[in-house]
Amino acid sequence: MPAQYPLPVFHFTVQWGGTRIGFSEVTGLTQENQAIEYRDGSFPEYSSIKMPGLRKFSNVTLKRGVIKSDNDFFKWLQTIKLNTAERRDVVISLLNENHEPVMTWKLHNAFPVKVEGPQLKAAGNEVAIETIELAHEGLDVENA
Repeated sequence: MPAQYPLPVFHFTVQWGGTRIGFSEVTGLTQENQAIEYRDGSFPEYSSIKMPGLRKFSNVTLKRGVIKSDNDFFKWLQTIKLNTAERRDVVISLLNENHEPVMTWKLHNAFPVKVEGPQLKAAGNEVAIETIELAHEGLDVENA
């Protein structure tokens, strides 16, 4: 069996609504369960017990270079009205050297909560990067 090495983080894809979009960075693929402390008076030997509580999901941030005549992020943000939003499932896949998904994260019912344009500097020569931050209702993780 050949040696197995950890996968590099630079080879990934992002899809929403069946469309593949190129991004340079994805952060916030985080979920956690809150611990609830409970004091049961019938057990004097224990000061408290802990139980699993609500599961929380962090917002996911996607970054990409600005592309001429492509303002999909701002269009999606403008679909949000009071208590309603256009929601999309977002699929993020980490790929192996054969461009096959090895690990996949699926965000359920994602919608934009923040879109940030590039930081403009007259003395800079960096690529113009735009950022979109997504809230979502769940994160599934699958290994291929």
